[in-house]
Amino acid sequence: MKAGQNKLFCNGVHNLPTEIFDVEKFVTLSGNAEYCAVKRLKDVVKLKLRTPRMLYTLKVDPAKAEEIIKRLKCEIREV
Repeated sequence: MKAGQNKLFCNGVHNLPTEIFDVEKFVTLSGNAEYCAVKRLKDVVKLKLRTPRMLYTLKVDPAKAEEIIKRLKCEIREV
């Protein structure tokens, strides 16, 4: 790493997760994803989509989560 280079960037790509608020965009991104990690909490379900370059997250109500999970086009991993 060069002096003065920000540690959050690796080869020009931002390494922090990006939160997605649009369900349709999340489902579209799942076509290029390696897997989707599902983390179930008391009042929210977090879906974490791992693509080759980025990690995308989506927070949804538990009632809507199953419907969205069925539409995803990648491997589902319960965390």
